[in-house]
Amino acid sequence: MDTKKAPKTRAFFQKIKEWGQKISEWVRKYDDAHNYTCDICGREVFGGERVCKQCFRALPWNDGEICPQCGRRVKEAGVCLECKARPLRTDRARSALLYEGEAARLILRYKRGQKYLYRAIADLSVPLIGREFAEAEALVPVPMTKKARRARGYNQSLVLCEELSRRLGVPVLDAAEKRKETKPQKSLGREEREKNLEGCFHIAKRSAVNGKTLLVIDDTFTTGATVSELADALKRAGAAKVYAFTVTSVEDKTAFGKPPKTSGKK
Repeated sequence: MDTKKAPKTRAFFQKIKEWGQKISEWVRKYDDAHNYTCDICGREVFGGERVCKQCFRALPWNDGEICPQCGRRVKEAGVCLECKARPLRTDRARSALLYEGEAARLILRYKRGQKYLYRAIADLSVPLIGREFAEAEALVPVPMTKKARRARGYNQSLVLCEELSRRLGVPVLDAAEKRKETKPQKSLGREEREKNLEGCFHIAKRSAVNGKTLLVIDDTFTTGATVSELADALKRAGAAKVYAFTVTSVEDKTAFGKPPKTSGKK
C-alpha cells in the first residue's frame, strides 16, 4: 500500500466506525423511547412502559421480611440459617423480586435469547438499587467464559449493567474474568456450588478495583455462591466493600430453629 494513502484510509474507516456508532446510539435511544406492548403479557400499552400496570402489580416483589445479609425473603425476621452457617462474602445483598411466576419466566426469557428484555428488567431494578446502594462507585457484571458467551451471544449481566449505568450515572467496571468452565449450577446445592466456582474468577484490573465500593450485578440469587465467590476475588484485589444486587432471588422457606423438610422415612 502507498504509505501516503495509508493515513487517509485509516481516517476513512474511522469515520465509518463513528457513523456506525452514532446510528447504533440513535436506534437505542429510539427503542428506549418507544414501546407498544407489555414485555410480560403482550397487552397494548400507551405510555411507553415496558411492563403494564396489571403485570407490575402482580409481580412477586421481594418486599416482605428479608435476611439482612443475603436479602432473600425469610419466614421470620433475622439472619437466615444459611447465612448464620456460611456468611456471604458480600457486605450486603438485595433483590427486587422473588424467583417465581412471571419474574422467573422473565429472567429465563432474557437468558435464552430475548436480549431486548434488559430494558424492562432495568425498569424493575433501578428503584431498589438507587435506594439501597447509593454509595456504590461502580457496577461489576458477573463474567462469563468466552465459550459460554459465544454460545449465548451476550453476557446478560453485562448488558444489564450497561443499561443501569446509563440510568444511574454509575460507571461499569468490567474488571473480572471467568477463566474456567464450570458445571451448570441449577442442580447443585450450596456447598457443591461453592466448590464448583472455587478459583474461577480472576481480577484483571486490580488498580481499578483497589479501595472502591462496588456493586455486583446478576440476574438470580439462589444460594449466593456466585456473587460470594466474585466478591471474595474483588476484595482480595483490594475492593473496600462489595455489595450485590440480583433481579430475583429464591425465597428461604425454612422457619428459624426448624430443620428443612426431608422426604422419605424418618
